[in-house]
Amino acid sequence: MIAKRVFDLFFSVVGLLFLSPVFLLIAIWVKTDSAGPVFFRQVRVGRFGKPFRIFKFRSMCVEGEATGKQITVGDDVRITRAGRFLRRYKLDELPQLLNVVRGEMSLVGPRPEVPRYVAFYPAGLREKVLSVPPGITDYTSIEYVDENAILANAIDPETVYVERVIPLKLRNYERYVSERSIGKDLKIILATLKAIAR
Repeated sequence: MIAKRVFDLFFSVVGLLFLSPVFLLIAIWVKTDSAGPVFFRQVRVGRFGKPFRIFKFRSMCVEGEATGKQITVGDDVRITRAGRFLRRYKLDELPQLLNVVRGEMSLVGPRPEVPRYVAFYPAGLREKVLSVPPGITDYTSIEYVDENAILANAIDPETVYVERVIPLKLRNYERYVSERSIGKDLKIILATLKAIAR
């Protein structure tokens, strides 16, 4: 939808301009808190299955990221002091506004997943979910603001993620794709901000 792209581009550019002082402060904090780059970039699966590299403020120590684990659970020792705060308030996600400007993401849409877990999507449902640009927020982001805390109680977090969390996410993704509209996007953005504030 052209209207949705205009909506995304306008608000992401305004957001980047408005939040530029916050970006600068976070960048300084991340850089001084632990050694490594300010941004963390990871391959995610985008629209029509096209891979792209997502932007996030780095919230883990560089050595921790090198372990290859692709889900974080509870008080993950790899997370830095700054990273815990950024993750709690979803501030680590803000650089994804750059992905929106580049046309790789939307403000609202199914959250982009790593290829490893997209492989678990049922074929028909995968095609539907990947028919729209992935988003910074969605229904699941509202319902499960702190997914890491939920997985922390699991004996085998990855199995729980694959067998329980992914199917739940897919139901919400399918619901969004079926109902998507500019009005719905605005409601989800406002609901996300309220959920984070709580």
